[in-house]
Amino acid sequence: MSERWYRNAVIYSLDVRAFQDSNGDGVGDLQGVISRIDYLSRLGVNTVWLGPIHPSPWRDGGYDVTDHYGIHPALGSLGDFAELMNVADERGLRVMLDLVLNHTSDEHPWFTSARSDPRSPYRDWYVWSQEEPPDRTEGMVFPGVQQTTWTYCDQAGAWYHHRFYDFQPDLNICNREVRDELAKIVSFWQRLGVSGFRIDAAPFTIEQTRPGGDPTDRDYAFLTELREKTSWRRGDAVFLAEANVRRDELMEFFGDADGAANRLQMLFAFELNEALMLALAKQDPEAVQEALETLPALPRHGQWATFLRNHDEVDLSGLDEQDRQDVFDAFGPQRRHQLYGRGIRRRLAPMLDGDQRRLRMAYSLQFTMPGTPVLRYGDEIGMGENLQLPERDAIRTPMQWSATAHAGFTTADVADDALIRPVIDDGPFSYEHVNVTDQRRDPDSLLVWFERMLHTLRECEEIGVGEHDLLPVESTSVLAHRAEAPSGTVVFVHNLTDQPVRFALPTPIEHDGHPVEVFSDREYDRLDLGDLELDGYGFRWIRLRRTHARR
Repeated sequence: MSERWYRNAVIYSLDVRAFQDSNGDGVGDLQGVISRIDYLSRLGVNTVWLGPIHPSPWRDGGYDVTDHYGIHPALGSLGDFAELMNVADERGLRVMLDLVLNHTSDEHPWFTSARSDPRSPYRDWYVWSQEEPPDRTEGMVFPGVQQTTWTYCDQAGAWYHHRFYDFQPDLNICNREVRDELAKIVSFWQRLGVSGFRIDAAPFTIEQTRPGGDPTDRDYAFLTELREKTSWRRGDAVFLAEANVRRDELMEFFGDADGAANRLQMLFAFELNEALMLALAKQDPEAVQEALETLPALPRHGQWATFLRNHDEVDLSGLDEQDRQDVFDAFGPQRRHQLYGRGIRRRLAPMLDGDQRRLRMAYSLQFTMPGTPVLRYGDEIGMGENLQLPERDAIRTPMQWSATAHAGFTTADVADDALIRPVIDDGPFSYEHVNVTDQRRDPDSLLVWFERMLHTLRECEEIGVGEHDLLPVESTSVLAHRAEAPSGTVVFVHNLTDQPVRFALPTPIEHDGHPVEVFSDREYDRLDLGDLELDGYGFRWIRLRRTHARR
């Protein structure tokens, strides 16, 4: 059904400024995205998530917004955005936007008015304290970089709250005018054809903040209001929340436990991501097995968004100390690899030492997990990172299109450091070694493999809509699970070690007598459910049965 399109989507996340520059100014733009829309269509994704595109000083990747209704002039105009929506529609692609509701830039007209006069109509749009808050050095999102969560404003003569950097003052979600304005912002972009919104920092957005208050005192009713208002205007609009919270809080973002209120449709599966990273690091499926067994059941409208890497650090804060150290040891052993004491600021390809077999197995594993997969731009060609850039900018380098100057990202005749960010120009992950053009010519490349995998995924709707359960196998290196839906059943087996294995699927296992291999790391000689083989880091997708029923 169209209103549940997100359950069979593949979301491609990109930073407009780093994707493609169309006018030679060294900054990617909307016309650049338009010029690459056929590339995205061919790749096999069907939803494009654009990073922040609004006017901003760009002190925090565009998440410090100064106008929620506009387009940053360096990226183009509303006319360019409308054209992008048109060409996306023609190719059956949906567009999602980042929605920053927790805070604004301190240069936003609302805040400049609020701090200038206590009688300003925008004064109560932000969170203030006349006295120095006792908890102002607690709850930092960026420990080691960010010093406080409350900052004194000389002009206002008061302290203002900011969960993030001090140039990002928090909006007061308890103010009815603020809530109405945020709903109006969503409605504006819906009218321009946007299909969904990724809600940045969702738990902080609904905090009822006050000095010394309980940070878990959240106003979930705002999410209900937002969903109800948008559903009336566009029934298929989707909210995808960034909510890395305890398991017992997750269901509140989806809706009331008794189902009386539907809230958000999608949440990033942070716990599953941590399990995937731990399993890859230890080359042991146990963490993923445990995660699959204990994932909470979702309401009918609910869906996980799965990922391996996103635009931030790999967040390992939910792991215990030893497990976190195991991942650090495997994938981020150097201090410069790590960030905020909890994460790794690297791309997956260098974390796996560029091992193509292991990379393909890892992405196959992600794409067979319950939920909707999210892919970060450049993952499909195995891009690396630039650790000379600060914090999370290390993984936000320009897309590598070709081996020509500036990786084909721009025609600007300038030094790399004059671009929005320098391209990766040395080492095994430089644009001369890793780029779209070269991989397009190579039938065995990672890019061509991704195209095949994503198009095969379209034939396996059970992954997005079905019930997932583990299958017991004797091999301790193999994760075996199946996805079952009215349309059929598909089994997935992954070998997390570099050693070949042989094993049997449990018998009896229901099938129609004609199992079919739909995707694997290579062409295996035979398909015998009672005697399966996998190469090191091998995987196989096997369809057991198919019906004509569709959900």
